[in-house]
Amino acid sequence: MALGLTCGATVLPAYARGYPDRPVKLIVPYAPGGTTDLLARIVATRLGAISKQPFVVENRPGAGGAVGSAYAARQPADGYTLVMVVESSHAVNPNVYAKMAYDPVEDFAPISNIADVPNVLVINPGFPATDLQGLVQALKAHPGRYAFGSSGNGGLSHINGELFEHLTGTQMLHVPYKGLGPALADLIAGQVSLVFDNIPSSAGLIQSGQIRPLAVAARQRLKLLAQVPTYAQAGLPAMNNPSWFGLGAPAGTAPRILDRLNATVRQALTDPEVIAAIEKLGAIPAPMSRTDFGKLVASQNERWRKIIEDIGFEKL
Repeated sequence: MALGLTCGATVLPAYARGYPDRPVKLIVPYAPGGTTDLLARIVATRLGAISKQPFVVENRPGAGGAVGSAYAARQPADGYTLVMVVESSHAVNPNVYAKMAYDPVEDFAPISNIADVPNVLVINPGFPATDLQGLVQALKAHPGRYAFGSSGNGGLSHINGELFEHLTGTQMLHVPYKGLGPALADLIAGQVSLVFDNIPSSAGLIQSGQIRPLAVAARQRLKLLAQVPTYAQAGLPAMNNPSWFGLGAPAGTAPRILDRLNATVRQALTDPEVIAAIEKLGAIPAPMSRTDFGKLVASQNERWRKIIEDIGFEKL
């Protein structure tokens, strides 16, 4: 009896009780409808089916992903709050903002990468260039005349534009928007001349001929845009880095929970329907071990630290 009372009073860790035994919340630090949100919802549906518990997506946008990421970092490390760990919020932001409410490496436990998403340079069809070299020549001939739109100051699309200028010796006018949707609308209307976007939000506009792609950041040409060269093929290899979109948890989450989540993500990313849904976005499924994903986040922080320093970007 005494033994039974003692055992009954013991609070077992989550994994010992059969994690997960209740719904899991997945924080998306960006607005609904964007690349991060779309990937999160595709994967969350399958994770829930495998785990027999719902994985509920909760959007907490703001400050380029900083609001939702900071919120996630403060949640209990019990495996019931996860967060999308992506290049913009966990590698770019920490290097462009002077003050951050979270540390991208110390405050999160890596679970796995989910997908690599190629970036794409798109222009208005009326722009007087048909390839990347022609674009560079036009920009050099008229410094400051042409404008590029971005999702906002300090965002990945902004910094990619700054990096492009640095690498090509060109000068453009930066026009920040509240998201890439408005930037693409003005690109179509001719209010700006180019945008550094990612494939999921531009693919439909490219296929309809409303905007024209000049280069993609991918390891090889994409089936979706087979006629478009990679940045490396077009002569600008330093821009040839696809974005990454992964999954993490608050630091301190039990390793056995993290291992289980990693295995579940890997299983989800073998499902043909999940693979097809991700590839339809123009993304590439890219699961990895917890250790490798942690190394990726850390190395990408160092990469962006050096880029920000090299281009002379003044922190916000």
